[in-house]
Amino acid sequence: MNTEHLPPSLRRPIRELPDELISQIAAGEVVERPASVVRELVDNALDAGASQITVRLLAGGVRLISVEDNGIGIPPEELPVALKRHATSKISNLHDLESVGTMGFRGEALAAIASVSEMAVLSRTEGQPNAFMLDARTGELKPAARATGTTVEVKELFFSTPARRKFLKTDATELAHCVESVRRHALARPEVGFAIWHEGKLVEQWRACQGPEAHDRRLADVLGEEFLTQSVAVYFNVGPIRVTGRAGVPDASRSRADHQFCYVNGRYVRDKVLTHAARSAYEDVLHGQRQPVYALSLEIDPTRVDVNVHPTKIEVRFRESREVHQAVRHAVENALAAPRAAMAAAAAAAAQPAELPGLQPGLQTGADPAPGQAGTPFNAHWTQAGMGFRPDPVGHRVTDLAALWQPGAAPTNGTTPALWADTDGRQPPAQALGVGNSFAPAPSAPSPFNQASLAAQPVPTALPDTADDWPLGRAIAQLQGVYILAENAHGLVIVDMHAAHERIVYERLKTQIDVAPLASQPLLIPATFAATPQEVATAEECAETLATLGLEIVPFSPKTLAVRAVPSTLAQGDAVELARSVLAELSQHDASTVVQRARNELLATMACHGAVRANRRLTLDEMNGLLRQMEETERSDQCNHGRPTWRQLPMRELDALFLRGR
Repeated sequence: MNTEHLPPSLRRPIRELPDELISQIAAGEVVERPASVVRELVDNALDAGASQITVRLLAGGVRLISVEDNGIGIPPEELPVALKRHATSKISNLHDLESVGTMGFRGEALAAIASVSEMAVLSRTEGQPNAFMLDARTGELKPAARATGTTVEVKELFFSTPARRKFLKTDATELAHCVESVRRHALARPEVGFAIWHEGKLVEQWRACQGPEAHDRRLADVLGEEFLTQSVAVYFNVGPIRVTGRAGVPDASRSRADHQFCYVNGRYVRDKVLTHAARSAYEDVLHGQRQPVYALSLEIDPTRVDVNVHPTKIEVRFRESREVHQAVRHAVENALAAPRAAMAAAAAAAAQPAELPGLQPGLQTGADPAPGQAGTPFNAHWTQAGMGFRPDPVGHRVTDLAALWQPGAAPTNGTTPALWADTDGRQPPAQALGVGNSFAPAPSAPSPFNQASLAAQPVPTALPDTADDWPLGRAIAQLQGVYILAENAHGLVIVDMHAAHERIVYERLKTQIDVAPLASQPLLIPATFAATPQEVATAEECAETLATLGLEIVPFSPKTLAVRAVPSTLAQGDAVELARSVLAELSQHDASTVVQRARNELLATMACHGAVRANRRLTLDEMNGLLRQMEETERSDQCNHGRPTWRQLPMRELDALFLRGR
């Protein structure tokens, strides 16, 4: 501000602010509401090695916040120093700041809180005859009674800044924020017990958990048993990064992003890179705008992440954002890839007794029957012939798209059409995207090659006597030409055959196109567009990344970029729009999924048009072949649009429909 032309009465001298005002300004950054105080004090308790933390609140934390722990405590001579600005035991030099391994380190929290409240600190170290209590307002230090640990009491928050207090919400709202703050800590520290009291009543309590299953038990305690049953374990280790936790299955998605927890070295953070990476892993398995649920923990070398970028330490900055993005995305993708039908069957088999009533002595479900033994069920070692059944000289194949698109098309003379091309890995010539796929029209009569390949495969002559061996069971009927009804060990399985076939074909196409590197096609006439300075800088800095995506974007002038090459699979699209989208994502997340997303959209469209349609009558062999393919295909529980492909109707629900047992 230029003060030369201001009247002398309006000019103010430049002077140093008093310490109390400095602390109150800092409190505006650190202390937003009672939950902020709870977070800072719980951070200090965890850094002190506490195994039990108790939070007591009055009026949602406005009248009183008391945090008790059984940590190592603070010596009496250090209590007055602890309340000074920028006083901490966590760091002592720049090296410590660049490799922070504790929850707190700035040394501002206690001083900032004391400046806007009435605060007292009561602490005792091991070996001391008694505790000491320090009044932050008067500075008086006096003996007191307490076990080893520390208690921090904060009364009348914002009493010295009434304007800030007016912005607080109702007691119930502030209490909910305080509980959420403690809950975030509890998810990351199962070895620590937490208790929250409000107005003398116990609101939440999470007991300390030990052992290898501690994290799962704490997740079930905090988020509910449903989260544990509706999620899959995540474990991914690459280089200096390890990602662990649990990712919710697509069926457990929510309308709001309120069940998404990310931790970096035990610290809860809200980071765009982590959120975008996790959301990218759910791209083709979530329906509409549904939000995934997950609790992910990222362990990384502290020197590779900067936690000193936000006063509340809620944000971080990674040195290599791209490798973090890829690690988190691949971790969640790999966890979600396994078909859940097989997982459910494995869990049921593990809980199954050694011998079941009705079976021959010594014969267990799934065991190999003795040679020549009659009446024994099929076992899991029998190999299904996939979807390539014995071809017939009459009738059409499902790979014949022209016949497939005709409603009510069915084979003639009672023949059994093949639902897929040969299952030995070799496919008919490609018709789209320049890659092999199973959609090329097949000849009406089988070739000698097809006959030979199918003759080498075992073709079942009868269905198994039990459905226990197959997670999705055995097909028993087709409903209205749309759904397949199957029977498994748990009851009835209903399969949307179009959605299931669509996912199978989609995953097959993705696998085939991923075998070869992403080809780039030069443009005859480069596409130019006016670019912002950020887009120009991103194009220059990320030239190698763009090349791996099949893009070549170079500066044409100081304010213009030229697209010289695009991925061959997207050559018919809008090159400028693609370039802008990729550059925008690279600038925000240091990683781009735009090309892969656009490519997958094309593959999904092809899979949707190439999948078996409604009103297509299938034989039992074809239905069983589809079920077996579903059990082997990744992400087969959802179609490309995020819709479920199958549902289980257990026997207890069927019994309830007919009031059996009542």
